[in-house]
Amino acid sequence: MTRPRPAAGGGRRLGVAPARLGAWLDGVAARHGAFTDVSPDTDGTVRLTCADSTTVALRAPFGWTPEQPVLGSFTAAARVDRTAAVLLVRRGRWAVGVFDGERLVVSKVDARQVQGRTAAGGWSQQRFARRRGHQTDAVVASAADTAARVLLPHVADVVALFTGGDRGLVEEVLADRRLAPLAVLRREPHLDVGEPTKAVLLETPGRFRAVEVTIVEPSDRP
Repeated sequence: MTRPRPAAGGGRRLGVAPARLGAWLDGVAARHGAFTDVSPDTDGTVRLTCADSTTVALRAPFGWTPEQPVLGSFTAAARVDRTAAVLLVRRGRWAVGVFDGERLVVSKVDARQVQGRTAAGGWSQQRFARRRGHQTDAVVASAADTAARVLLPHVADVVALFTGGDRGLVEEVLADRRLAPLAVLRREPHLDVGEPTKAVLLETPGRFRAVEVTIVEPSDRP
């Protein structure tokens, strides 16, 4: 389960692992009363209302087609292992991988030096900025090469691409024409990660496979 954070409009948002969703919902019902309404939305979200007026919105991590019973079919769909690609980029380092559920199928982590900031001014500062810009461009190009080499061979099986790190650099990498088949599969959430190491890459399924939950209790309303 991810750490709760404030939700726009009140309440809180968190991520719940698919395997724990049933138990988590049982806990909600125990605290707030039975679900009096269960309604699917066209965007793949299920909205629940408890006896004490608490509302819960569940957003599927992947596409989902409502079936009866709605909550049971949602929970079952969230548990299905899907093939997903991951692209993490920060200045000087990047990581890519393909996951089947939580199992890493293929990956590559790499780095390229980008000069740190300098306090120098004038001509030296301008020269440094140009050099740093060239180094950043090289990172973007190298990350795109890695993504094309590692991810594209699996694109036929991939149902979603999840990105993380520096949004600006990620956008630049995905602007590479070769990666267009991956870019169209991109889904939220964008992952807030530190340095894209192998360990960080291995932790991403716990983030992108989580069911996004927004819960608003009576005390959260004005």
